[in-house]
Amino acid sequence: MENLTGDCLGELAITVIEQKGVERMGVLSGLEPESVFYYFEEITKIPHGSGNVERISDYLADFAKQRGLFCIQDAWKNIIIVKHATPGYEKEPPLILQGHMDMVAVCEPGCTMDMKKEGLKVAVAGDNIYAEQTSLGGDDGIAVAYALAILDSQTLKHPRLEVVITVDEEVGMDGAREIDLSMLRANRMINLDSEEEGIFLTSCAGGARVSCIFDVEQEERRGILCGINVGGLQGGHSGTEIHRERANSNCLFARVLKRLTDELPIQLVEIKGGHADNAISRETKAIVLLPGESGEPDNMQSMTEQANRLDAIMTVLQKDIAAELAVRDPGFTLNWNINWKINVQKMPALQVLTEDSTRKIAVALNALPNGVQAMSQELRGMVETSLNFGMLRLKNNKIVAEFAVRSSVESAKKALIDRMASVVELADGTYIVSGDYPGWQFRTNSPLRDKMVAVYQQMYGVKPKVEAVHAGLECGLLGSKIQDLDCVSIGPDMKDIHTTEETLSISSTARVWNYLVKLLETKDNFA
Repeated sequence: MENLTGDCLGELAITVIEQKGVERMGVLSGLEPESVFYYFEEITKIPHGSGNVERISDYLADFAKQRGLFCIQDAWKNIIIVKHATPGYEKEPPLILQGHMDMVAVCEPGCTMDMKKEGLKVAVAGDNIYAEQTSLGGDDGIAVAYALAILDSQTLKHPRLEVVITVDEEVGMDGAREIDLSMLRANRMINLDSEEEGIFLTSCAGGARVSCIFDVEQEERRGILCGINVGGLQGGHSGTEIHRERANSNCLFARVLKRLTDELPIQLVEIKGGHADNAISRETKAIVLLPGESGEPDNMQSMTEQANRLDAIMTVLQKDIAAELAVRDPGFTLNWNINWKINVQKMPALQVLTEDSTRKIAVALNALPNGVQAMSQELRGMVETSLNFGMLRLKNNKIVAEFAVRSSVESAKKALIDRMASVVELADGTYIVSGDYPGWQFRTNSPLRDKMVAVYQQMYGVKPKVEAVHAGLECGLLGSKIQDLDCVSIGPDMKDIHTTEETLSISSTARVWNYLVKLLETKDNFA
């Protein structure tokens, strides 16, 4: 049962806070709308990468409790907060405001910050907010900030609001999949998880996470070590940037490893690439070994020749790939560092993949598809089907490659997963499909969309663009839980989400806020 005294308690709580004169000072203080940027900065102070959402969820629950608002915090840490309609809006259709509380937490190479324990260091450059050395989490922290600012206000006019903030959207939409929405009254929803102002999204692709797992054999060997680093890439969101054909460091490393194993008895020692399955991988680091057990002159000469050959192969690869990426990823770097010490008898033996296992992995990773697989036949310029090789790890005698698969055509998504499975099975591996979510289908009849377009045109004199998106949104999953859900997704301008170059536009954030305020106070019979 709802807390029927919620509005009164909320008003009292705000009065007490105002009387105590709480200071709202921070890096973003002075920016307008003040309440939105205050809450956005508060969110950035709390570590909230996917899978690390307990503190941010508790913060949201405490926010509701302090204001006497009805709140549900479920076992998954999803949050639902309800605010009653303001006077005069009781008969207006209730509205869901929805976003997710987790972010893709990535650091620049060399950054010492522990994003599981430390908050972000936000800064301002011109019209943009960014975070020093890390991703910003504007996706989707700005949705949460908008919602909190609306819930906190005692002056905004609005219908009954049902705020739904989910967990772990970025790693398979687990929160949206598990949340119970049976207590909601609304069947209209504004999703605040878009990154381009003036574009109203009304459908999206479905997707899944595919884990490709290869058992490997290991042994103890000595030899010449070589560190390999593929980096300097732009990366980006695998839903919104995949069509730009930016290079993927995991794919490039697979190419390098395949080339090396073609000509040398290379053995893989360590590998780590990418940070999230839905982020185009920017950097992959590995260590390989040229085996050798003896300090005998003949063997030393052979190992020296092999090390020279390795150096020559890497030089050619660096030149060739740099030329290929000169336009679309000009920052590409391929660095290698060979330990030329030949007296391997004095070196400790290392646990390494056998030569056969290394070769098997090189072939399998090089054969797995990546990037755009098909373009839409209905929407010109729209990607229909794609996949992204997001993460690569060696752990517990297994090589694990994580992919985000997307398609607006369910059968095409299944066919692509089957294709991946074929490659994996040929290499004696296994695969796991998780986080499967449906696409969000376009509604021909959408009263919410019609109203939102009309209000936007009234405010700005032009119609917004109504589009579909290849990136995954929670609207499809949530729509399966709410009968006849009418939904539109909007948001302010953000760039390079899921990367350390991520920015959030200050002026766009303000305009979207003003639009939201106007939309909430506009009654259905405004025309």
